[in-house]
Amino acid sequence: MNVLIALRDVQKARFSFKSFVAQSLIVFAVVLACFAAPRDASAQTYRFTDVTIEGNQRIEPGTILTYAGIARGQTVSAGQLNEAYQRILDSGLFETVEIEPRGSRLVIKVREYPTINRIAFEGNRKIKDDDLSGLVESKSRQVFSPSTAERDAASISEAYVQNGRVAARVTPKIIRRSENRVDLVFEIFEGRGIEIQRVSFVGNKVYSDRRLRRVVGSKQAGLLRAIINRDTFVEDRLEFDEQVLTDFYQSRGYVDFRVTGTNAELARERDAYFVTFNIQEGQQFRFGRITTTSEVPEATPAHFQNVLRIKPGVVYSPSLVENSIARMERLAIKKGIDFLRVEPRITRNDRDLTLDVEFQLVRGPRVFVERIDIEGNTTTLDRVIRRQFDTVEGDPFNPRQIRETAERIRALGYFSDADVNAREGSRPDQVVVDVDVEETTTGSLTFGGSYSTDAGLGISVGFRERNFLGRGQTLAANLSLSGNTSNYAINFIEPAFLGRDVAFAFSSSYVETDGDNSLYDTTYANLRPGITFPVAERSRLTLYYSGSYSDQGNYAGASPTLAAEAALGGQFASAVGYRYVFDSRDNGLNPNAGVLIDTGMEFGGLGGDQDYVKSTLRVVGETRVLNEEVTLRGILEAGSIDFKGSTRGRAVDRFTQKVIRGFEPNGMGPVQAGEHLGGNLFAAAKFEAEFPLGLPAEFGITGGAFYDIGSIWNVDTIVPPVAQSVGFEARHVIGLSLFWESPFGPIRMDFSKALQKEPGDIERQFDFSVRTDF
Repeated sequence: MNVLIALRDVQKARFSFKSFVAQSLIVFAVVLACFAAPRDASAQTYRFTDVTIEGNQRIEPGTILTYAGIARGQTVSAGQLNEAYQRILDSGLFETVEIEPRGSRLVIKVREYPTINRIAFEGNRKIKDDDLSGLVESKSRQVFSPSTAERDAASISEAYVQNGRVAARVTPKIIRRSENRVDLVFEIFEGRGIEIQRVSFVGNKVYSDRRLRRVVGSKQAGLLRAIINRDTFVEDRLEFDEQVLTDFYQSRGYVDFRVTGTNAELARERDAYFVTFNIQEGQQFRFGRITTTSEVPEATPAHFQNVLRIKPGVVYSPSLVENSIARMERLAIKKGIDFLRVEPRITRNDRDLTLDVEFQLVRGPRVFVERIDIEGNTTTLDRVIRRQFDTVEGDPFNPRQIRETAERIRALGYFSDADVNAREGSRPDQVVVDVDVEETTTGSLTFGGSYSTDAGLGISVGFRERNFLGRGQTLAANLSLSGNTSNYAINFIEPAFLGRDVAFAFSSSYVETDGDNSLYDTTYANLRPGITFPVAERSRLTLYYSGSYSDQGNYAGASPTLAAEAALGGQFASAVGYRYVFDSRDNGLNPNAGVLIDTGMEFGGLGGDQDYVKSTLRVVGETRVLNEEVTLRGILEAGSIDFKGSTRGRAVDRFTQKVIRGFEPNGMGPVQAGEHLGGNLFAAAKFEAEFPLGLPAEFGITGGAFYDIGSIWNVDTIVPPVAQSVGFEARHVIGLSLFWESPFGPIRMDFSKALQKEPGDIERQFDFSVRTDF
């Protein structure tokens, strides 16, 4: 028993010792932790009875104290002083800031940013100073800001990137002047433009790379890279190229076309880009069934169906659908049906590759145009912009008409940018149309030189203002002088005569020449006012009056007829006439084909010395074949002049122009004593093909072949003997052509051979012409 008690005591003793040791360790750890932990020091505080501002010149002390946020007598900590320093510095007004506590006085020292004395650009050649000044935010007589100067440098760099100079560097520097002023200088290293070495397409099967390169704006570097700037790489241009590719394909029925990606890879030498467009063409669709339905009781579907011009089987194009909608909505306005909307519903037939279009006539929301606000036009009058609208205040609102108006405003060419948007007006059922434009230059002064085998060397000076006095009028004057011709002309056009879609034009010209025939000179003066107005969607009619004076003198040849005509002296002619033009080449049903019809008649005898009826006709048919690689063109021209009563025409009144290629002007037709008299009738048919020669598209060089047949005949001689070749005798000519769309202007060279000619004809086997404006 005693032994057991003893063992328990020993165990208790051991347990008590272990507890003691554990407790001791815990206490030691707590003490050690207390000594190791950072002790809270009492934060230093300040109390200022006075605050002094030093170094400020333009900024008021009160403004600086407001930024600091420290009041006299306020107790502040060191952290709050640091925050006050940061607030003053972040104001952007001071170059340096110091805060010094001096006992009970706080001293704030500042150094204000200098003012900008002037802004200069150094090293720029490709972009002018005036253009760069419009990009920078920094201005003279304003406070210099380093952050603003850095943004300005970035903006200038971006402008150079847009011009294809991705290596351009811009560094803003300051030159200190007296009275805390600085000159801000942007040092520019332009670098060289990085060219596009290759433009290629992946996935195209219908159209070749050569054809698609003519569509996109990005061009490969060619021989004239120093003149043609379109071969420099501009990243933003690629987005535009994707859109024009999409428009190109969709206008030709490829409704599934899409650009899956555009890659622009920089060459290893970093001196050129390789641009690749990855595309999916899809299948070509045509129009299927064309129907019209109506949910508007007063809109009869048959009436609206009749105004459509598209037919089943025509290649599908979104623009044709849009034009059809416009036709229907115009008919609704004519019938007095307000708020009618046309919703095209398209059903796809993959089996036969057609698209059925159902034009559904529905009632649109009753929304009116409250007003039209125009901003940004400083020169152009408001009425010039307003007359592009088919809508006025109070009319029903039509979103499609607003989109068309925006396109018409941009097409004027008076503005570098034009935005037309609609927003909610004073009530939910009214909208306000905002027009925001940015004007651009509309005048031009040109100096040019020309050369042709007809007239030799020549010079020209021209002035043209497309927005005269901001009224949308065109005023032009031209002077051309060559070895045998002097030509003076003045033209004026009012496109909206009396506020309507009627153009009033007035032209005057004076020409002196001895180029028609080396044996006599000619003088011709003309005044011609007229009006032009639309008669259909693609046709216009011109009505005009013509008053002219002509003289054919200084004749020294052997032709009795020409001698008698020269003896008549100067003659006056007074006439009225018309001209009708129909053109579907750019906006017809087929984007690859079109027709131009240009015909007119002139009736002389309203006083003056001449009584005649003159008729002219010109018909041009054009189509592109072989996936638009080859252009086929046919031209039919004819003219007649019928002199009435005792009036007889002279050589200056008859047709003497070059009717077909392969002959000199006035080098074919009736002949008397070895001299050409011209003719009262002419007719010509010309057939030509233009095709690629396998050269890179950026060269702009193509080839052609032609076949012409034509004649000038019929002349009433004043005195006998009768001239030879007065009847119709067809001449036949074949030839080859070389075309070059050069930066200096279009150059054409024709090599011809006459297969059939008549005695007295004067051949021309080579013809070269070029014109340059510089």
